[in-house]
Amino acid sequence: MKLKNLFKGPFVWIFAALLVVMLGTSLTAGSEFKQVDTSTGLSLISSDKAASVKVYEGDKRVDVTLKTADAKYGKKVQFYFVQFRGQQVVEIISAANLKDGFNDENPNTPWYLSLLGTIFPFIVIGAIFWFLMSGSQGGNRGVMNFGKSRAKLVNKQDSKVTFADVAGADEAIEELEEIKAFLKEPEKFQKVGAKIPRGVLLYGPPGTGKTLLAKAVAGEASVPFFTISGSDFVEMFVGVGASRVRDLFEQAKQSAPAIIFVDEIDAVGRHRGAGIGGGNDEREQTLNQLLVEMDGFDSKTNVILIAATNRPDILDPALLRPGRFDRQIGVGAPDLKGREQILRVHAKGKPVAEDVDLAVVARRTPGFTGADLANVLNEAALLTARQGETQLTAATLDESIDRVIGGPQKKSRLMKDLERLNTAYHEAGHALVAASLNNSDPVTKVTILPRGRALGYTMVLPMEDRYSISRNQLLDQIAYAMGGRVAEEVVFHDPTTGASNDFEKATSIARQMVTQYGFSTSVGAVSYANGAEVFIGRDMGHVREFSEATAQVIDIEIRSILDAAHDEAYQAINLNRKVLDALAKALMEEETLNQEQIAKIFKNLKKLPQRQLWLSKASRPVSKVGPIAIPTKGSTSSKEKAAAAKAKAGAKPAAKPRAPRASAASKVAKPAARVTKPAAKAAKPAAKATKPRAPRPPKA
Repeated sequence: MKLKNLFKGPFVWIFAALLVVMLGTSLTAGSEFKQVDTSTGLSLISSDKAASVKVYEGDKRVDVTLKTADAKYGKKVQFYFVQFRGQQVVEIISAANLKDGFNDENPNTPWYLSLLGTIFPFIVIGAIFWFLMSGSQGGNRGVMNFGKSRAKLVNKQDSKVTFADVAGADEAIEELEEIKAFLKEPEKFQKVGAKIPRGVLLYGPPGTGKTLLAKAVAGEASVPFFTISGSDFVEMFVGVGASRVRDLFEQAKQSAPAIIFVDEIDAVGRHRGAGIGGGNDEREQTLNQLLVEMDGFDSKTNVILIAATNRPDILDPALLRPGRFDRQIGVGAPDLKGREQILRVHAKGKPVAEDVDLAVVARRTPGFTGADLANVLNEAALLTARQGETQLTAATLDESIDRVIGGPQKKSRLMKDLERLNTAYHEAGHALVAASLNNSDPVTKVTILPRGRALGYTMVLPMEDRYSISRNQLLDQIAYAMGGRVAEEVVFHDPTTGASNDFEKATSIARQMVTQYGFSTSVGAVSYANGAEVFIGRDMGHVREFSEATAQVIDIEIRSILDAAHDEAYQAINLNRKVLDALAKALMEEETLNQEQIAKIFKNLKKLPQRQLWLSKASRPVSKVGPIAIPTKGSTSSKEKAAAAKAKAGAKPAAKPRAPRASAASKVAKPAARVTKPAAKAAKPAAKATKPRAPRPPKA
């Protein structure tokens, strides 16, 4: 609890009242009598030095006024006695020759002390109750504020984030420019009868900048910005969340024009009727109130709700209908140009060396989100400081990328030469098979240095952003996933557990080819898998929508694809055995090889022949007419040239074409790294050892 909140409560007044009472008591009870021992007091009385005596029954105290002032004790003394000595004190006082006599007094407690003794327990109980209730609600939120909104208000003066701070999300910024214009000039839209979207839903993977975009809208429009998490609405007591929703919208309307930003709205906006609780639980009541508030906006009220989520598929349909979240903006991983722009934004204020080319760094990080790229530069800065250097070099950035992908390097892990040789052949097998295929991406890096849980990895990077993947490209990915195991089989005749992660990835791709993408002749162009992620509340209890016979056919097709890929990897390694040995030797000597070194070793590599033409059905005729030539007008290269010309002339570049919404490659473009066996366990840790995954194919 903060000090200023403590002074606002009743504690300060209770303390002040007690202080006044104690001070008054001490003043009234103040005495000029000097306290002496009981024996001394009785001796003064019995020696006829006392003029008068007062005996106080309640306090067991005797006040003695002497005839003449004593040199040591003065003229007035007092002493106390215990109950069993009372008879002796009375006898001595009675026998004494007192000039002014003696008197007995039974003092009464002052009325204010009696009153304080009566009400003090209630004051203490009330203070404890107030403290507990205020503390249980997070500091300054007392019991009377239990249903109040917990949103944080960012004022116009504090909203310093603008669209200039957001890079790699040009399409999202273009959509949000309209929101900014409405908040600044609502009359412009109202004159032509236009209605601005009441709600904007930002969806996409974590770390893509959804929250940053919402802050940028508030900063550009210079309006109050209310930010709250979806979980802040949900409480144990039914009705509290709904009350907080009402209070939040009431505050926003009073501050209009304003923006309400709800992060992770899926915590409160999840599909109703899913899971346990029916329609009476707190979360669903909160969602009902949110729906009512979004419908209750006045057409002239300048309040816009912006929400962000990673799972738009589990949101309630009523929340997504027109009139509520009218506009849904996908914020995905940035493309090559966007990654370079993001790197330049985060490189501001950092001493970057001249040998660093951020365009090369952007090419090395396909599939990285804005948060990943910020982490890369931050890791590079930390490494620079740790090494006592003053600038971020290309080598430091290269190491930071590897740290983000696979974790920190295990420099203390010492492997035996035979195990290092096995790892070298394993990684060489991945690289050689990938290079010998006709539709795979180039091999850019191979290392046998332990990193994270991996003993080594092979990095295969696409040269450009990809939004769809062909059948042959998927088959190549499966084949070079098998390369490590095949190399161990061919060279050592005793494979290790290092290929478990490779089998997991290869099987996943093969299953998607059969059940989702229609790349199987036996199964056909039928989807047997739901492309969306599993939501237990909605999908629990759903039965499989195909028979056991179909499941058996699917398993056979998956096995046949994996066996064919295994055979291709075996053929490539036996065809280039000398190249495999040369690559393994170079890895043993250098430990890490870059793209140029790998290309030099692969100079005499023999490619595998092209695969036979695949037909979805043998009876369907094959057309010999190919596609048309790419027209100059409307091509990507012509648009890039036009955008560059406009930018050079000082005009705003044309917006980039939007990526297909259902693209899977845009989700998975992180570097495909093949990981060898885990150091400790023989099973799946290697699957988690590296962050990069093989590109997932596009969804049908």
